[in-house]
Amino acid sequence: MHAHSRAMIAAAAFAILTSKKVAGIYDHSAKRNLQIAAEFRDGRLQGFDGDRAVKFGGTLPELFDAGDGTFVSIEIAGTQVKGYDRGSSTFFTAEVNDDLVQVYEHGQGAWFAYDVQDPQSVSDYHRTDRPA
Repeated sequence: MHAHSRAMIAAAAFAILTSKKVAGIYDHSAKRNLQIAAEFRDGRLQGFDGDRAVKFGGTLPELFDAGDGTFVSIEIAGTQVKGYDRGSSTFFTAEVNDDLVQVYEHGQGAWFAYDVQDPQSVSDYHRTDRPA
């Protein structure tokens, strides 16, 4: 799975599971801030990946990544979201804990962590303990 696809999934998972807006995310594996925004309302996700200058979103369970021209299936499973990235033929699971999003990519058998920026204060994260 592409790193940008995991970041998009992290932003979508946060917006879907918390009903909070995403103003950006910090990718712990890449050690950098990513310009990704997302909002979930009335069963529909709208997002924008500023690093790639492309939109993503749709009505659950199908999200479309306009940059790659592929679909991601995503469904709520309790306190997680689960799904399938058709672009890479990879299953994933994502969960939000204390506003830290963790995405498990089944293809790599690895977890990836993301902090989510609060849109009310773009320089701050939702979490109280910010990344270094």
